[in-house]
Amino acid sequence: MNQLILRQGISKELAHFSHILEFAHRKNNTIQLNSFNSNVADCICLYYIVDGKFTWEIDSQQHTLYPGDFAVILPGQRIGGESGILNIGMLFWIKISTEDCGKLLLGKWSGLTKKEKLAINQILLVNKQQLVLKLKEAHLLMQNLQQELQNEEVGFYTRVNQLLDELFVLISRQLIRQNNSRRDFPQTFLKLEQTLRQNLAHQWTVEEMAALTGMGTTAFTEKVKSYSGFSPLNYLINIRITEATKLLKKTEVNVTDIALSTGFYSSQHFSTTFKKLTGYTPSEFRKNKTPDYQYTS
Repeated sequence: MNQLILRQGISKELAHFSHILEFAHRKNNTIQLNSFNSNVADCICLYYIVDGKFTWEIDSQQHTLYPGDFAVILPGQRIGGESGILNIGMLFWIKISTEDCGKLLLGKWSGLTKKEKLAINQILLVNKQQLVLKLKEAHLLMQNLQQELQNEEVGFYTRVNQLLDELFVLISRQLIRQNNSRRDFPQTFLKLEQTLRQNLAHQWTVEEMAALTGMGTTAFTEKVKSYSGFSPLNYLINIRITEATKLLKKTEVNVTDIALSTGFYSSQHFSTTFKKLTGYTPSEFRKNKTPDYQYTS
């Protein structure tokens, strides 16, 4: 078969899968002009190259994809063929809607736990500038997805969603392997800290942090302790406090807002932890460490 394009609302094969917007297996025997113009994705778009050579623009960067390459395009990212061209070759693609406006990428259809979905979410978002990867294993998964969608044998609904879960787990693990192969732990640690600082309000778990580095929780905990002298959660608290001290110097920012934005459950939790680690309450710190502070209460 040279071409199969299933679309939500048109193809009966997708009637049971509202989250699958499009599934395609296409073979181009000639260059297709104006068939892959640049667009901003409003869903997750996954492309697997079976054969041929495709030159695409992804978020203003040119990528040349060969057999075995896999591209993951997240909502808000731009993708298109060079000059709108879809080159000669064969590829699969699938487009999947996201849950909660992209904040949680995998929806209720997924059988993964919430922690696993959040971990995959973070891995994809952190690596969104390098989501072209070698993933030959995806070929069989895409073939199996096609068969399940077309044949509708017993258990096909569960099997299709399982295959999608397998695909996202495979993508996440490969991204982590690629990252680990090209940087040592201090660089990994720096990237982790940058990610944590970008979203300190999130209640990070050790499992989520470990997933970002591609380690199991035990190995991750030992590595962090060896590298920083703290347990992962204590290290995270130190980052929260460091960030809070910066914000406390901005006298226009409310202490409760600082507490919540840096990941503390309440102003009381923030105050207790802050005093334990600095010797001051947040108000005392602000009064003593902020030259322009004027005590008004």
